[in-house]
Amino acid sequence: MATKSVIRNVNQHVGETVTIGAWINNKRSSGKIQFLQLRDGSGYIQGVVVKSEVPEQVWDDAKSLTQESSLYVTGVIREEPRSQSGYEMTVTGIEIIHLTENYPITPKEHGVDYLMDHRHLWLRTQKQRAIMVIRAEIIRAVQEYFDTNGFTLVDPPILTPTSAEGTTNLFHTKYFDEDAYLTQSGQLYMEAAAMALGKVYSFGPTFRAEKSKTRRHLIEFWMIEPEMAFTDHEESLQVQEQFISHVVQSVVKNCRQELETIGRDISKLEAIQAPFPRITYDEAIDFLHTQDFDIPWGEDFGAPHETAIAEKYDKPVFITHYPAGIKAFYMKPDPNRPEVVLCADMIAPEGYGEIIGGSQRIDDPQLLEERFKEHELSMETYQWYMDLRKYGTVPHSGFGLGLERTVAWICGLDHVRETIPFPRTLYRLYP
Repeated sequence: MATKSVIRNVNQHVGETVTIGAWINNKRSSGKIQFLQLRDGSGYIQGVVVKSEVPEQVWDDAKSLTQESSLYVTGVIREEPRSQSGYEMTVTGIEIIHLTENYPITPKEHGVDYLMDHRHLWLRTQKQRAIMVIRAEIIRAVQEYFDTNGFTLVDPPILTPTSAEGTTNLFHTKYFDEDAYLTQSGQLYMEAAAMALGKVYSFGPTFRAEKSKTRRHLIEFWMIEPEMAFTDHEESLQVQEQFISHVVQSVVKNCRQELETIGRDISKLEAIQAPFPRITYDEAIDFLHTQDFDIPWGEDFGAPHETAIAEKYDKPVFITHYPAGIKAFYMKPDPNRPEVVLCADMIAPEGYGEIIGGSQRIDDPQLLEERFKEHELSMETYQWYMDLRKYGTVPHSGFGLGLERTVAWICGLDHVRETIPFPRTLYRLYP
């Protein structure tokens, strides 16, 4: 009796007869031999059906198979150096589960809108599967880094009574008789958790009601947000570069085949090793002026500015010490120069923009109260946040990593819509 297996594990069954539940990815025929391109979610393998070696029914069943038809296929696994997986199956039996008709996504070219309308099926293609495998490896490596470096996973709420940064780009809902919003960041709650647990991180969905149509923006996306008590700005930067290096090298090590499938230049990823270069906001402004950008001091950087800066480096670069006026109310001013804050944005190379934003947080209760007044924030609403400074305040820092932008950079994708299984963009809530 044949052993049941998955394609990923066929290397353990060379010379043995196995049965695999699979779909037909593609098929071609060469007279008396049929070549079945099989996929089962764990990988791909070619099944070879030789007419003279199988019963007539098996041959006929193989002929009837159409793209994305499902079946149980039985055969002998053998090594085949010319195949992508290194193995091939000599088919001896076929049990058809379902024959598909008129599958919507054929090997021909389709437009992006058409593919997005059929995202539930587009995910089955080799490239999209590879991206999802890499995304899963990034998530695993993120958790591995924090779990092995003394951080505790904490889950902040998704429904909140206020904004984390005082912005208006929020999805409003009713919480019985009260107003509530879908979270755009778990950071404030993570600060509270850090005061209880020392070093913490969250990983969960966030929502921003920005009417943005750029290749870097999603409406629903996932964030990793660490917070660290007794940690200053410099120490936080070191954590960030070590963290990103770990994640990228984990993908290089564990997803090389998937990176090759999507055509990624792996040598560029192999170069991502800490430490990372740093420039101040002032230095960035001076550089941009040499590149004929007309940007005054005090203005935030857009995508063209970030890309121009990143082109100087083959690693992510930190831009530090932004003006206080363009950053969030909770960022700690530089004691030597209060008009700038102890913060940094990490800009990915190759034009992928900001992937991390972080800062040392204000720990002085009086200064934080002044910031509330400047930003016209409700003291009553944020009283619990003030309590963190009132009862045992300490220096602390944190940052947020956008998962989808990180996936886009590591995979070398043109648009973040391919980085998440079912993207939510300005004009897309289906499927």
